Amino acid sequence: MAERKLSTAPPMSAMLAQAVGCIREGAVVAFPTETYYGLAVDPFNREAVVRLFHCKRRPLDKPLLVLIDRAEQLPLLVRSVPEPYLPLMRRYWPGPLTLIFPAREDLCAELTGNSGTIAIRISSHPLARELVRLAAIPLTATSANLSGQPAPTTAEEVKGMFPSSLGYILDGGTTPGGLSSTVVGLEGQRLIVHRQGPIRL
Repeated sequence: MAERKLSTAPPMSAMLAQAVGCIREGAVVAFPTETYYGLAVDPFNREAVVRLFHCKRRPLDKPLLVLIDRAEQLPLLVRSVPEPYLPLMRRYWPGPLTLIFPAREDLCAELTGNSGTIAIRISSHPLARELVRLAAIPLTATSANLSGQPAPTTAEEVKGMFPSSLGYILDGGTTPGGLSSTVVGLEGQRLIVHRQGPIRL
């Protein structure tokens, strides 16, 4: 009989708890999504948000996408929920659809890129969703890459790109890659597709 090898990896619950602890301490955490790996920080912690920009070498005028766990968290981030979004939220959340909302005025300028808007979605990836749920706050979800570089689909690729600047990498295996989320906004009451992704409207 072949000898069984015991896994030395910690259970996923412990990994999630460590990731949440790092986020609460203001660190940057990489995690898997239904497309690529993303980078999470507390969006209400300005120092953490700025740290994320520096880590990615991202221009400060480029806003960050934010994940929520459920629609009831929207008031933490938005001034209002446009009526045309309601059927999209019911049909495509959780999923790769990002909606651009009017942002609360008390959010840090770096988070919104001084645009007055905030891009939000609910991830359909079970680990991403659980991370946001356990954190009990929305989390940023910008891609885990240096600005202008390809987005990674494995924890190993994330570590290679950020060998020392991340607080934790939540290894959820290989993500599917493919198209990033569809991004939709409004002009008046008309829906505008800003980035075409897996969902076609």
